[in-house]
Amino acid sequence: MNKTVNINLAGTFFHIDEDAFAKLNRYLTAIKRSFSDPDGRDEIIKDIEARIAELFSEKLDTNKQVITIKELDEVIAVMGQPEDYAIDEEMFSNSTNTGSTEQKSAKGYKKLFRDPDNKYIGGVSSGLGHYIGLDAIWLRLIWILLTIFSSGTFILIYIIFWILVPEAVTTADKLTMRGKPVNISNIERKFKETYDNVADKVKNADYDAYGKKIKTGSESFFDTVGKILLALLTVFVKFIGVIIILVAATTLIGLFIGLFITGISGFFGSWYAEAFHIVNDTLVPIWLLSILIFLSIAIPFFFLFILGLKILVDNLKSIGKAAKLTLLGLWLIAVFSLISIGVLQAVEHSNEGSVIQTEELNIKTGDTLYLRMNANPDYEKDAFKSSGFSLKYNENDEQVIYSNNLRLIVRSTKDSLASLMVNKKANGRDYIEAKNRAEAISHNHKFEANNLILDGYFITSVEEKYRDQEIEITLYLPVGSYLFADNNTYSYHRNSSRYRDILLNGQESKYLEIQDGKTFCNDCSEKNSSSYSNDNTDVEYHVIDWDDENWQETWKEGNRIKIDRDGIDINIADERDSVRVKLDKRGIKVKSN
Repeated sequence: MNKTVNINLAGTFFHIDEDAFAKLNRYLTAIKRSFSDPDGRDEIIKDIEARIAELFSEKLDTNKQVITIKELDEVIAVMGQPEDYAIDEEMFSNSTNTGSTEQKSAKGYKKLFRDPDNKYIGGVSSGLGHYIGLDAIWLRLIWILLTIFSSGTFILIYIIFWILVPEAVTTADKLTMRGKPVNISNIERKFKETYDNVADKVKNADYDAYGKKIKTGSESFFDTVGKILLALLTVFVKFIGVIIILVAATTLIGLFIGLFITGISGFFGSWYAEAFHIVNDTLVPIWLLSILIFLSIAIPFFFLFILGLKILVDNLKSIGKAAKLTLLGLWLIAVFSLISIGVLQAVEHSNEGSVIQTEELNIKTGDTLYLRMNANPDYEKDAFKSSGFSLKYNENDEQVIYSNNLRLIVRSTKDSLASLMVNKKANGRDYIEAKNRAEAISHNHKFEANNLILDGYFITSVEEKYRDQEIEITLYLPVGSYLFADNNTYSYHRNSSRYRDILLNGQESKYLEIQDGKTFCNDCSEKNSSSYSNDNTDVEYHVIDWDDENWQETWKEGNRIKIDRDGIDINIADERDSVRVKLDKRGIKVKSN
């Protein structure tokens, strides 16, 4: 068991064991003794300590929080041994003999910084010059040309670089900017160069000129503008960070409540777990699927939350490389698992099968068919079309799949008798499986004394599962027969024009004469007129028999129709409203009050 010591190195706290602390103290003391010139020695030591603190931070991870002799020797190998002092053999008896060799062979790496020592505005061009090995003057010329040819776009890019790229403040930063190893000799050499440059400038300075400059302000115009822009953009970035945190946190909380809890509840059984079993054919339980969905969505939003915290909090400690790799691995497993489940589920719906049943009805020309939908009170009180399914229990207390997904189509036929075609449809892995599922659909109808009663629902056993089962019922009526549809058929025959349905919404509870491809209303509010409904609003239109020479008499006074080479002009007016439709070469114009 080793005793540890808390130290403050360049503003950072470290836990270091007692032996390593003693060796570090001797090491720094030896470095101080190696400087024969006291000028700038304290500043050099600060830079060296900052570099050592940076290397210590790289050595630590979530599992290891204490600096030992091993980590200290690795740092000394990078920093190098003091060159201008006599090393006490006992002081560094445990040091590795390869330190100077590693120091000589150590190669620096470049990092992008803004160069404050050679700047005109923000030091971006000079810093890029160090990074890519090009003289700063050429980069400044490139910035100017790009700004001109991009209509000023590269000014924004320059500002972004100015904000995001840090400034090389310390000696270690300036060495890294130039790609030089950050060790003792280079730190000392760089500091001496800076010190000598400053001394030369002071000796050769025009004090009158500097005095005038001090009077006008110590900061340049560009520095002031840069600080203002930096402050504004910092506030904006902080605001973005707050938004990111709120969005990520809300999403994570919602996911936890909506998906994770659902999955855990499904593990113990619930009604939605039963419904999930009806649509799922991959053998994946709902709790596992919920966890996979949770991980695939929550992990990216967790990293987004961390990003927001990093924007708001300076020097936020990382969650560690091991944690990042673990979360990334879990996310990849979850995503690829969901893709596999989705592919398997899509395969189950890849083919459609159908079974068609046709039956003749004893309805001839001149006969009237009375049509209505039937509801089973054991399942539902009213007959109304809806998509999807629900789980019900039949009279034998057996669970069944219940659905109202039926479509009713009425068409005319020139055959002597009416007919009823029931088309049952379902999906499956292949055509045979889909056809078998369609055949397993249970649906009934009854025709008696000119009354056709269709069940407004169908049921399927839970073993067949839900595979988009639906029924399309087409009623063919002879031309010259009549139809009286009950009001409860309204939702079942709301069809688009592609179905060629001649029974329009709003024609329920009216006697309709079946004509070739259309219906004619015998008991509507106007003579020779039919009515239809659009979104439950009754609108009247007039059916004109162009073969009748007296067709204009069917129109009310004030209505008119004009057809000439200029186009068509129709005006319809009554006590309630008026509509005018004008069609010519310029287009169509409709006006209504």
